[in-house]
Amino acid sequence: MRVYIGCGGYSNDDWTEQGLIYGGVRKDDYLATYARHFDAVELNSSFYAIPGLKAFEGMARKSGGRVRFTVKLHRVFTHDRAPTDADFDRMLQSPEPLREAGVMGPYLAQFPFSFHRTPTNRRYLGQLAERFAGHELAVEMRHEGWDRPEVREGMAERGLIWVSPDYPPAGGLPEPQLHVTGDVGYLRLHGRNTGSWWEGQSAAERHDYRYTRAEMDEWAQKIALAADDLSELYVLFENTTKGHALHNIPQLREALNAHGVPVQTPDPGHGPEQGRLL
Repeated sequence: MRVYIGCGGYSNDDWTEQGLIYGGVRKDDYLATYARHFDAVELNSSFYAIPGLKAFEGMARKSGGRVRFTVKLHRVFTHDRAPTDADFDRMLQSPEPLREAGVMGPYLAQFPFSFHRTPTNRRYLGQLAERFAGHELAVEMRHEGWDRPEVREGMAERGLIWVSPDYPPAGGLPEPQLHVTGDVGYLRLHGRNTGSWWEGQSAAERHDYRYTRAEMDEWAQKIALAADDLSELYVLFENTTKGHALHNIPQLREALNAHGVPVQTPDPGHGPEQGRLL
């Protein structure tokens, strides 16, 4: 099993704080700097506006072939749920430079909590699977009604990747377990800030949480148990607020290696950012 570890987004301005990886780095150089420390990234900007071919070309070039990109579907697919043929064409065709560079990971469909398991929504998910046939599509369900073995069996039959989430114990959310529906796994670590998950005014507030070493070891154990069932696993940390993920990723790498799951740690090189990942 090859484990790819990274963060939700790379344009995190709060990583410019003293001692973090973007200190003294120009914004245009964020991705190149990010690629020195991580081998995966979840592209969040595509949720708001689908980048064009040139933008994806730039990402492939700046990352130097060192980073796998998972691409979040635009909100028209998951929140509005009224995509046009043009939306599908753009979503499927624009990341072509990533495919050509060999760094394209799964698409990510992040459905909201309000997307309950109803007949209408089940049909919509089936239609989405048909339109993305031939492409890896990871699906995150935030309502606990989807957290059932029969749902995952159906997703496996349709070639969909179940996104295993780590949410706060806030009620109504799927359990923090690593489930496998195919050769590729996808784990999103949102943090466990119970107080701000429902009340937070922004994603930054909801993800304001730093995992403990024990919590990282807990996930390393779960990953080790699934190692024989997967060829690839994407682990994406969403708790980028205040650089929490920068502290937690080395802890997870250490824990995985201790549990017999070898992970690759990118060499930051000899630039000014060397050694800044905590």
